[in-house]
Amino acid sequence: MTGQPVLATDRLLLRPFALADAPEVQRLADYEVASCTLDIPYPYPDGAAEAWIATQQTGFEKGAHVIYAVTCRGEQDLVGATGLVEINRRHGRAELGYWVGRPFWGRGYATEAARAVIEYGFSVLNLHRIYAMHFSRNPASGRVMEKCGMVHEAHLREHVRKWGVFEDVDVWGVLRDEWRQRCTGPAIRECRLVP
Repeated sequence: MTGQPVLATDRLLLRPFALADAPEVQRLADYEVASCTLDIPYPYPDGAAEAWIATQQTGFEKGAHVIYAVTCRGEQDLVGATGLVEINRRHGRAELGYWVGRPFWGRGYATEAARAVIEYGFSVLNLHRIYAMHFSRNPASGRVMEKCGMVHEAHLREHVRKWGVFEDVDVWGVLRDEWRQRCTGPAIRECRLVP
């Protein structure tokens, strides 16, 4: 595949972001969402979503990352984002990232989207390892990682700084062979190139 494919799960459609998504990204990235992610600012500045979206195609083409807009199948409403960043071909690894807008919390969308991206990373990108980190004060994100078959690997004290405060993070990871053993049922129902 040369272009970024669209991924479909039972309930979700993961597609490349479009500039038209920028206002919804800015709206969904409220204080609660931003406070649980390392790189989302608050308040979300005008123009920042457009600038972020504009980097995604080039990053995909260079093999640096693959970022998806998460939407409900049959609807255009943006739920959040997920993707693989820091793709390192030499070491066969990438970091999983995701966020879901507060109106969609508690519905299992983060887990479903993350599982699809993990499957894409192992099946299409032929990665060996996928890892993820979350602020230790956000155990809900750790539960998503656990539901994705990841193993808790480390607790790093004051590892990152968010809004001037050093934060503890927990690190989770899964290897391709472990994923194959733990993954029950298809994570992706359909994978097709964007027209």
